[in-house]
Amino acid sequence: MANTVLVETSARHVHVTREQVEILFGAGHQLTNKKDLSQPGQFACEEKVTIVGPKGELKASILGPERAAAQVELSLTDARTVGLVAQVKESGDIAGTAGCKLVGPAGEVEIECGVIAAKRHVHLDPKTAEEFGVQNGEIIGIKVASEGRSLTFGDVVVRVSEKFAPAAHIDTDEANAAGLKGAVMGEIVK
Repeated sequence: MANTVLVETSARHVHVTREQVEILFGAGHQLTNKKDLSQPGQFACEEKVTIVGPKGELKASILGPERAAAQVELSLTDARTVGLVAQVKESGDIAGTAGCKLVGPAGEVEIECGVIAAKRHVHLDPKTAEEFGVQNGEIIGIKVASEGRSLTFGDVVVRVSEKFAPAAHIDTDEANAAGLKGAVMGEIVK
């Protein structure tokens, strides 16, 4: 396939600030890198928190490094399960979104906003974006093949930066709809 890119499933996770790490895990606590992720400098942490909504709660891993603002990324199914409304938004676009409570072993934090269902997106470095003929902010599709459930995801936002490695991210609901098991290759379609 031409213009192929790794398609990864991004399970529910949480981004937190330095201040929130200390409240949730104790003064001076540092996030522990469990596993490096495909995007340079990003990692899954050993630390987990409980996301609390009006109807229930779910455990989720923290992704590092720390951020300037908290963000809770859920699938739409996860959000409904705990009674939260997760707007489909790009990562970092949290204005006007729902909040929730995060509970750690040392304390809890009430975030006023930050609960989202991450918009499908593909990270590309400038060279790869040029090779694929796409630009930052462009909306494309990504076609994935699977036994009996192949499909083309629409509304995929192209994100281009020198800091990125080529990889597309979908959530667990989307991966399940396509019957995907683990990371697969997908074809960019315009």
